[in-house]
Amino acid sequence: MASKINATNINGDYPVAGQDNNSQGFRDNFTNIRNNFSSAALEISDLQDKVVLKSALNDEVLDNNFDGTVIRNARFIGSRETVIPIGSTSGTVSINYASASFFTLSTSDDITLEFNNPTPTDTLTKFRIRIDVTDTAHTVTIPSFVTIGVDSIRGLESSVLTFDETGVYEFEFSTTNEGGNYSIRDLSRNTSDNMVYWGDSEFVEDQTAASLDTAVSLFNTQAAEDSTLVAGEEGQIKVLAKTNVDNSMTVTVSQAGWKDTGSGTVSFDAIGQACTLLFINARWYCIGNNGATFT
Repeated sequence: MASKINATNINGDYPVAGQDNNSQGFRDNFTNIRNNFSSAALEISDLQDKVVLKSALNDEVLDNNFDGTVIRNARFIGSRETVIPIGSTSGTVSINYASASFFTLSTSDDITLEFNNPTPTDTLTKFRIRIDVTDTAHTVTIPSFVTIGVDSIRGLESSVLTFDETGVYEFEFSTTNEGGNYSIRDLSRNTSDNMVYWGDSEFVEDQTAASLDTAVSLFNTQAAEDSTLVAGEEGQIKVLAKTNVDNSMTVTVSQAGWKDTGSGTVSFDAIGQACTLLFINARWYCIGNNGATFT
């Protein structure tokens, strides 16, 4: 914003000492001073309404409400999330995302979670709830619109969580469609009926890289196809599997552990062929194989 304050339109040499001075010069200076004060007042009010403040201005309440404004290319150091300790409770418990993103509570009896104020569609609402289960007879009922990832949660049936041990359990919930449906992650156990939960899977198209953001990449080939797998992160596990009979898929794997250096390939040409790779010591190693060909 360019300021409208004009410091050059005030004649600092007027009036001239020791001589008569035209009153128009006084009027010009007073008018320009008044106009500059008016511009300064408008600009200061505009800044007060829009800038981010470290502390409240005099006689004001601090409220850095961005109201959905995009913050781009920011770098955070020492940022913190607000925690709301709900305490020992039972019955319906309101989880208000507008007030915090982390909630703690302990059960004094059965509780029912209620979610309020998710962010608008095409943005991510994500919050965590830490629950201290004080009695295995206590249950936690989650909203019926929590539908994504429910099969991976141990003890969850028909929206009711049961616990085989007392202790602290932590869950993460998220939605991208203004609360139309939510996903759930168990951050304490991440298992279902003692089975490891592998996370999301994807179908990989021809000439497309296998994603590192999913644990399983599936191939449903329509012709002889090719894909790639880039270097992962230390300790990452990746499953590659073919789901149909026809055609072949060849995956070029960066930093292949079965080569002296560089890339190698894994080929699949029959339904059910699959392999499990582990990225360790900056290379992908095969730790399980069912019919895939390594070159």
